[in-house]
Amino acid sequence: VSTQEYMGESPEVFGLHTNADITYQANMAREVLGTIVDIQPKDSSAGAGESRETVVQRMCNEFLEKLPADFVPHEVKTRIKKMGGVTPMNIFLRQEIDRMQRVISLVRQTLSDLILAIEGTIIMSERLRDALDNMYDARVPKAWASISWMSSTLGFWFTELLERHAQFFTWCFEGRPLAFWMTGFFNPQGFITAMRQEITRAHKGWALDSVVCANDVSKLASKEDVKEPPKEGVYVYGLFLDGAGWDKRNALLTDSSPKVLYTALPVVHMFAVNNTGEKDKRLYECPVYRKPRRTDLEYITMLDLRSGVPPEKWILRGVALLCDTK
Repeated sequence: VSTQEYMGESPEVFGLHTNADITYQANMAREVLGTIVDIQPKDSSAGAGESRETVVQRMCNEFLEKLPADFVPHEVKTRIKKMGGVTPMNIFLRQEIDRMQRVISLVRQTLSDLILAIEGTIIMSERLRDALDNMYDARVPKAWASISWMSSTLGFWFTELLERHAQFFTWCFEGRPLAFWMTGFFNPQGFITAMRQEITRAHKGWALDSVVCANDVSKLASKEDVKEPPKEGVYVYGLFLDGAGWDKRNALLTDSSPKVLYTALPVVHMFAVNNTGEKDKRLYECPVYRKPRRTDLEYITMLDLRSGVPPEKWILRGVALLCDTK
């Protein structure tokens, strides 16, 4: 059958929600605007007679003012030792802080070098030219993106850097959080594995190979509602449903509201159980991705969500959970 016959049809013909058409049009508009930006001349001024270099130099100074201080290795080591030393969660935290420090160091070096290159003190290398062009277009420089995370704009990316640093700093120097922002991890799969290891060690006779993840969507709307940590496992917040809504009263999946593309999921309690048999087939196994771009590189894990209808409906609609909608 020719696809031309279905052009212009409602998404419902394919079993999708009407919101799918909004997503399609938004993606098309983003692609067109991205192409327009790519073909713009690189020597244009930014109005009011400001050159590209002047605009980017001002951005560099603003970013340097807001950029957090470096993590001091011996201070981090001392704090982790006070929190229990070599435990799965502490090892994970140390690895995340090391990767965060790489990003902070690279950003600080690039911004400082770019200011000097704009002033003519050092040569404008290809790496610095790429940073200048991308920053002017509000995009993330390639060197930064290669060791960090994807983001639609430079502003969103830098805000996420500050939020990620805040979570790691608080965890390391103020103690383990009551709830974790999974979006802010470089290796969220490692976080889940560390949680499994922690629970396995707490139960004599359990083997890690037979311990599987389980979850329960709580009634807690946000991290502010979390007053104490769970007895076992972790609380996770910051997940968004894509393709479905959430019935808070009955704690189950429901159809999306018109024109609402993403629905915030309440705080999720993640824990581990000794595998005793098959899962409830009435639950929808929902894939979790880091970003809206659903690829194997962005995939994290599966969460079980309650549903009042057969889970096949949500499979057909491509319902997933996203750590970040930007």
